[in-house]
Amino acid sequence: MPYRIVQWSTGNVGRHAIAGIDAHPELELVGLFVSNPDKVGRDAGDLAGLGRPLGVAGTSDVDALLALEPDCIVHTAMADDRIVEALGDLERFLDAGINVVSSGPVFLQYPEPGDPMAAPLIAAATKAGVSLFVNGVDPGFANDALPLVLSGICERIEEVRCSEVLNYNTYNQPMVLFDIMGFGRDLHDVPMLLAPGVLTMAWGSVVRQIAAGLGVTLSDVTEWYEREPAPEDFDIPAGTIKAGTAAALHFEVSGMVGDRPVIVLEHVTRLRDDLGAAWPQPAGHGCYRVQISGEPNYTLDLQLMGTDGDHNTAGLKATAMRLVNAVPAVVAAEPGLVTALDLPLVTGRGLVVT
Repeated sequence: MPYRIVQWSTGNVGRHAIAGIDAHPELELVGLFVSNPDKVGRDAGDLAGLGRPLGVAGTSDVDALLALEPDCIVHTAMADDRIVEALGDLERFLDAGINVVSSGPVFLQYPEPGDPMAAPLIAAATKAGVSLFVNGVDPGFANDALPLVLSGICERIEEVRCSEVLNYNTYNQPMVLFDIMGFGRDLHDVPMLLAPGVLTMAWGSVVRQIAAGLGVTLSDVTEWYEREPAPEDFDIPAGTIKAGTAAALHFEVSGMVGDRPVIVLEHVTRLRDDLGAAWPQPAGHGCYRVQISGEPNYTLDLQLMGTDGDHNTAGLKATAMRLVNAVPAVVAAEPGLVTALDLPLVTGRGLVVT
């Protein structure tokens, strides 16, 4: 019998999750949550742009969806700007005895021991005998699975660096780009993402998880960033970037051993390819990169490209598929909050077209 799935949201990631659930031979979509009243009653296939109905209509009736008693909820609702509400939703799902795979809040990928925001969810999952897995592509696959697998062919490791090097020009999410990341704003303005401690709260989980996987005790986790302004006005799908406002962002979150960075999470985010010319450049149109310095030295570039010709589509789909394909392993996992260190290898089993 296939695992019965409720998909929670139909946004940039959720619509790809619907397509992935439909394509997966071990999964069956039985319910769909939508927050937009205009989407209530519309078929999941329509909302996902599949061009055919799936026989599951969107609803905002939370009780009705939980009453379906699905095996798992694929939760991809935006959490960056509503962390408390998202945590409440996850706890409610777990209390109902439903396994959850979720794209956020991202600090739950590998929370610090005793984290007061994670504790209620861990308790709820353990009590109900279900599991919670928070992941995606970054934080997620590109900086948990890839670096740890690559470390398995090392003789000596001096530094592990995981980088996202992408142009976000076609990422049409104004709230994320302008309000959270601060693009299009005065360089003296400090957006939510760059407030002291926020980078570490989000990507510190990545650094700590790699450290745990490598048996490293960190003495500290540090963060820094730099930005570059737009040289003139230009337009992107999400809006207009005015000359002199933030148009490129480079940041690092580093796991330190003494005064030496040993594990580094790096992001280079541009809105035009010519910006940040001195910063790391991508392989192809955009990439996730793992560099291990030691013996030997390795560089692994994961290039992205959707069939629509957009690398950002591929990134969104990667986040969705990391969750969807993990469902069988998460349902079978021990109760509680599980991480990439707890799960077996998640593959594309059953997805090969024959």
